[in-house]
Amino acid sequence: MDQRGRQKQLACLATLLLASACGDGNAADERGIGAQCTGNDQCNVDLQQVCLPFKGGYCGEMGCTKDADCVPDSACIRHTDGVNYCFRTCADKAECNANRDPVNEANCSANVDFVDGAMGRKACVPPSG
Repeated sequence: MDQRGRQKQLACLATLLLASACGDGNAADERGIGAQCTGNDQCNVDLQQVCLPFKGGYCGEMGCTKDADCVPDSACIRHTDGVNYCFRTCADKAECNANRDPVNEANCSANVDFVDGAMGRKACVPPSG
């Protein structure tokens, strides 16, 4: 292979690596935090996700003690069951529904108990089930 062919091959490889690392840029969505579910088996149990009892379910990562325990684009929330979970954070409702169908839409709400303080933040929360 000549020099030009090697350069072309390296350029293609670099493009593929960059494209695979990009995703949609939202770590919480890529991890499935906030996704709808009907049981724990539909959440990533290897990441300690459980299906919380909201309308359409809600995959939350269990056991955080602070925001730093959660991936970017999520925060540690004290849930009404007394356990902390990583919930998807948001600025508006549209961000909450990448992994939910229209019947089970979540809302972007400030009415949650952020473990590290609200600081003007909001989290995705579907209606009660």
